Amino acid sequence: MIPDEEVERVREAADIVGIIGETVTLKRAGAAFRGPCPFHQGKNPNFSVDPRRRIYHCFKCGESGDVFTFLRKRFGMDWPTAVRHVAERSGITIREVSSRRDGPDPRERLWEVNAAAEAYFRRLLQEDPGGSAGREYLAARQVGLDVAERFGLGYAQRDGLRDHLATLGFDDERQLEAGLLVRREDGAIRPRFRGRLMFTIYDVASRVVGFGGRVIGEGEPKYLNSPETIAFVKGRMLYGLNWARNAIRRADRVLLVEGYFDLVRLAMAGVEEVVAPLGTALTPDQGALIARHTKHAFLIYDSDKAGLKATFRAADELLRHGVAVRVVTLPPGEDPDTFARSAGREGVERQLAQAVDVIERKVQLLERGGWFADLHRRRQAVDHLLPTIRATADAVTRDLYLARVAEAT
Repeated sequence: MIPDEEVERVREAADIVGIIGETVTLKRAGAAFRGPCPFHQGKNPNFSVDPRRRIYHCFKCGESGDVFTFLRKRFGMDWPTAVRHVAERSGITIREVSSRRDGPDPRERLWEVNAAAEAYFRRLLQEDPGGSAGREYLAARQVGLDVAERFGLGYAQRDGLRDHLATLGFDDERQLEAGLLVRREDGAIRPRFRGRLMFTIYDVASRVVGFGGRVIGEGEPKYLNSPETIAFVKGRMLYGLNWARNAIRRADRVLLVEGYFDLVRLAMAGVEEVVAPLGTALTPDQGALIARHTKHAFLIYDSDKAGLKATFRAADELLRHGVAVRVVTLPPGEDPDTFARSAGREGVERQLAQAVDVIERKVQLLERGGWFADLHRRRQAVDHLLPTIRATADAVTRDLYLARVAEAT
């Protein structure tokens, strides 16, 4: 069975307008959306969908309910099937149990302590003298405190969090479990994040599951993430999906970037359908998560050797899930953060319009490197192209790729 808290998590994350809008023509009317009622086959816009309250209602026939009720009544789905369908559409993996579990979700203890830590980090950055280094760093990168508040940015001092959380009833055991504290080999306990600008990591239901910290000043590593916990499995999550999922569906595309600041800057420029893979190579679970939201991806990674390698690995993973992949090339010396800062949304859209399919990008690079100059190098070039062709799940796309490679060689 599906636990009640899982059902509620799916309900909260669901894009009810997007799901109902697949079969009902809806138009915005104030804070809600209106259209003809699918239940009494009406022609007037008596059917209302309220995304804030997550309900629909027909003012003519009286039909009303939530997204699960709509699927059950409109398509005859049973309750579990409706929940699973919405969960898949919302990018949520639900946990099912053989019998009803007594007590709270075991992840709640981590959500709670992480939420308390987020509030502490935010307060330090926004108003505390101890967060001045974070404010100065953001000012240098032209990121205002209003933007920091919008995206859950904060600041971690070298100490203070442990005692603050203890006063709220969160003992060392829970802080260690959440990864906010670490135990050294000599048994001493210290904060994981010290002197870092903090990026809050949310799940699709906007619960705080972890953090990414960017060191300010000297120190390694440059970026440090929370460890994996029962609430935070980074290979199954995408940074920013909680903000971007509805925008992705509206635009029917996703922009994939490498870093936190890349995502924040693009969103500041008005390009909201953007996510990042939390510092890892794109995993099969992340690829599947993207494919459930859209079949069109634009990769905007760095153009250096490491960035290109990451681009092509991500592209191959997305192709395995039937996603069409285009590669965006930025001007020399630019990354998504710096480019969006200077060029704005119009400049970003121009670069997106010039994006090329991943196989075309590979062929371009091989041609520039002289890989098609003679038979021996041509054979090696084919070896570079084959992994992408083999990864392509869509048969038509695979045939087009084979034709393009034949033309190039």
